[in-house]
Amino acid sequence: MTSSRKGVVLVACAPSGAGKTTLLARLRAEFPTLRYSVSCTTRAPRNGERDGVDYHFLDRDEFIRRREAGYFAEWAEVHGNLYGTPLQAVRDNLDAGNDVLFDIDVQGAAQLRRNLGLGLYVFILPPSLAVLEARLRGRASDADEAVAKRLKNAPGEIARAAEFDCWVVNDDLDTAYDQFRAAYLAETLKPACRPGLLDEILVQRG
Repeated sequence: MTSSRKGVVLVACAPSGAGKTTLLARLRAEFPTLRYSVSCTTRAPRNGERDGVDYHFLDRDEFIRRREAGYFAEWAEVHGNLYGTPLQAVRDNLDAGNDVLFDIDVQGAAQLRRNLGLGLYVFILPPSLAVLEARLRGRASDADEAVAKRLKNAPGEIARAAEFDCWVVNDDLDTAYDQFRAAYLAETLKPACRPGLLDEILVQRG
């Protein structure tokens, strides 16, 4: 069958330490055609992060200039840093039939839903705040001040999980991944992804 396919938007949000990065990396490894939406940010690169691959790293003035020009589908300030999703790159991928994965915060997800009007929005939860704190303190990449800020913000972020389509509790990694994967695959089966399929099938009768 040759009917054109529309790409889907998959949005994943979580408080820091919930294991979102691990789940997203695993999904991308299994589905290499899943495009990652590379966000712009004003924060400094972490060890191993590459400009244009993990993020587009901008200074604050350049980020604000692009924001004022309507460059972003969504933007937010998180933990003192600015983050934003380039709009045209998203549209180009969807029109080409590519699925696009977003790793953004709850503020950005709300804007993206308003601006795009489509997508599957998944919130990844820790099994408890105590586990979340242990994971954050076990990471060597963040200073104590940054950990304290993330722990302070986590309850407010989790409270907004009610705005999302699906919840995945990341207690056991394999179980959480199976649920996350299933949610993505179910989204790709929706009729909106294959708008011409029924006509193509019906025209073949006889």
